[in-house]
Amino acid sequence: MSLPDVEMTVLGVRVELPGNQPLVLLQDPGTGTLVPIWIGAPEASAIALWQQGLTPPRPMTHDLLIEVLSATGTALESVRIGSVEDAVFHAELILDNGARVDARASDAIACALRAEAPVLCAAEVLEAAGVDPEQAEDVDEDSEDSEDGVDEAVTGVTGAAERDAELNRFREFLDNVDPEDFADGGSSQS
Repeated sequence: MSLPDVEMTVLGVRVELPGNQPLVLLQDPGTGTLVPIWIGAPEASAIALWQQGLTPPRPMTHDLLIEVLSATGTALESVRIGSVEDAVFHAELILDNGARVDARASDAIACALRAEAPVLCAAEVLEAAGVDPEQAEDVDEDSEDSEDGVDEAVTGVTGAAERDAELNRFREFLDNVDPEDFADGGSSQS
């Protein structure tokens, strides 16, 4: 008998130091367990832009997918992160017509945010990839800005000054990012 899935909260996008690899951070609201999922920069931008309430002048891929579903009378019911193998998270979109569509976890999360659909996580994934925030605090108790030690547990960074500088650069990037920055340089938008 398998344990029930857990509805997760999308805390946001972070950057792993020193490699500058973006990740999305999920949290089990019941236990506080964190699940860091390393993602690509375009998906990180799509998630961060949406969470900041920024709407690009033209639809992004995730917006387009949700609009296509709506236009065909189908809705995204939920997304489910069902497994993790070799640090690769496998997810699926669960549609209201019963169909299930294989997806990367980052794309599934970006779609779920836009559709206001729940992000579910298999108990096995929480067990395999979850980070206990209590243990995260023990990693660097002296860090003043550690957000309960989450950054250190997720990123392995112990230098608070280096971490803070990088986080500030990424926050500045997110504050100033323009969807047109990601447009193909020479092509016209249609």
